[in-house]
Amino acid sequence: MVSLARATLVHEWRRYLAAVLAITFAGLLIVVQLALLLGLFGSVAAVVDKSGAELWIGFRNTQSVDLGRPLGRGSDALAWSHPGAGRIEAYTTAYGDLRRPDGVPVSVLLHAMDVSGAGLAFSRLLTPAERTLLREPNAIIIDVADMRKLGAQVGTAVEINGRRARIAGVVEGIRSVGGVNVLASFATARYLAPETAEQAAFYLVRLKPGFDAHKVAADISDKARFPRYSVWTADALSTQSQAYWLLESGSGIGTGFASLLALVVGMVITSQTLSGAILASVKEFAALRALGVPHKSLRAIVVEQSLWVGVAGLFATGIFTLLIAWLGDALRIAMLFPAWMLAGAGGLLLAIAIVSGLLALRPLGRAEPASLLR
Repeated sequence: MVSLARATLVHEWRRYLAAVLAITFAGLLIVVQLALLLGLFGSVAAVVDKSGAELWIGFRNTQSVDLGRPLGRGSDALAWSHPGAGRIEAYTTAYGDLRRPDGVPVSVLLHAMDVSGAGLAFSRLLTPAERTLLREPNAIIIDVADMRKLGAQVGTAVEINGRRARIAGVVEGIRSVGGVNVLASFATARYLAPETAEQAAFYLVRLKPGFDAHKVAADISDKARFPRYSVWTADALSTQSQAYWLLESGSGIGTGFASLLALVVGMVITSQTLSGAILASVKEFAALRALGVPHKSLRAIVVEQSLWVGVAGLFATGIFTLLIAWLGDALRIAMLFPAWMLAGAGGLLLAIAIVSGLLALRPLGRAEPASLLR
């Protein structure tokens, strides 16, 4: 039966080509939409994912890392007294209004941080040379993808909140969902946004070897009746930030709905196309039934055909996904292709292919072979 299924596909490849293309199209719809969704909201938590802190202390019940509020004094006291704390440093954000050289305003989010060589904030992103640049007066660093948006180059002087700053360098990986992310030292941030850059929005904690992050987080949490701050592990804060923008914001819900719509459209197209290809062979299957081949064996043939069609479609999807990932990287479009997403999309498409094939066999099971052969 396996050889018959393969022989049928090879002989009638034109009939099944449309089904392969449908699976490829559906796979691209699903993968690209999810990659854009994950890339878009993954950038929200870039500061957490690209920093070297295991714990984050912030204003109580903060929903996203970019929505941090000034912490009260002493919020880091328990962390300093804990034997597992290896390094503790402040980090804060401030909103600003940047004026491009042509006078067009652009909203920016200032990230004020420790720019010393031992700094934790963005330690997985910034090189020692880039941290040295940030120690220069009024120096800032932006994402390379934002240079066109700002109409500026490295070395260009810009105006933030009416004060001059200089783009000292560029990095990749901090492109913002809305405005522009700007990295700066505490001194530069206080100069550019003196009203909001004074108090820490978060304290970053790096643990000594051998200490469990969840245990230390519980130890240094605010146990007062009305807590002033919350403590998160880095993974928890990253996930919470992305979930907030995905589930609570209008842009997240809209993007998620578009991804769901792409999934449904892809499933319908794949199901209908593959069902049509199998139904076109219904007379051949009826002939096999008339020759005494049991319905179970016919079902095995269809499942085999559906699997091969699905595998061919996934192979084509993989090639196009690589091309799209390369193009997105070249155009600096935020896209993420985690293994769990690719595996899930592949499994879903194979399941759709098999179910579509089995559904196409229903007319054969309900009708008499003689009527199908007319």
